[in-house]
Amino acid sequence: MTWHAKALTTSYASSPGSEPCGAAEDDAAIPHTTASWFFLDAVDMVVAKGTRVVVCLGDSITDGTLSTMNGDDTWPDVLARRLHAAHGQTFAVVNAGIGGNQVRGPEVYSLAAPVNGGPSALDRLERDVMGLSGVTAVIWHEGINDFGIGGASADAVIAGMRTGVARLRAAIPGVRVIAATLTSARNAAQPAHAGTDVEEKRQIVNRFIRGTDIFDGIADFDAATLDAATGSIWPVMQPNSTIGGPGDRLHPNRVGLHAMGYAIDLSLLL
Repeated sequence: MTWHAKALTTSYASSPGSEPCGAAEDDAAIPHTTASWFFLDAVDMVVAKGTRVVVCLGDSITDGTLSTMNGDDTWPDVLARRLHAAHGQTFAVVNAGIGGNQVRGPEVYSLAAPVNGGPSALDRLERDVMGLSGVTAVIWHEGINDFGIGGASADAVIAGMRTGVARLRAAIPGVRVIAATLTSARNAAQPAHAGTDVEEKRQIVNRFIRGTDIFDGIADFDAATLDAATGSIWPVMQPNSTIGGPGDRLHPNRVGLHAMGYAIDLSLLL
């Protein structure tokens, strides 16, 4: 795969075979638009000494499904604006969300056997977190796809989290690892995610996150989005921000993502 088809951000491209147009001051040289991002191996930047890099590791809820086209309103975007308002340009926030991603699954991922959602979070830790420059904190929000897509047990996801945290601490001395509770998938439009077994497993993982001492803190995304009367995310957080309609009752819209971005205690990242 060479592109992120659902980036929800307009990018502009010049025509094939055209001359370099980086110095152009109008849009005539870049007439083509796309809502996708095309992959590079990496982008690294020279920043001021002491800049803190926060990696948001997750699935489509982190990536930004149901956020607003060109709105820059994923929860990592909201977090970045909060950090910049409070601390200026001393933080960089990296969105490492991949739609369909799982903590542990798939067991096998290769060019010969690709799987929707990409390699597991454990398999991509080195590429997407440990291989980045200057990482000081990781906020990890994943697991619901292990249940709805992979059929994994809660114990398997918890074991994967323990393994991942241990690897992060071994590779990045002093890194702060923040766990985010899993948001509700009850009544989701995707039948695999809507089952009672998924909800039971989600509750087990959330109890683990709230009760364990392996993390440096938690961001309670579940509490920020849950309508206790129904067990689903709040109705106002469900309509699709980009195309309208009822949403899928799995991915919070921009209202829910805003609440999630504000559920993170900034002091945990200092």
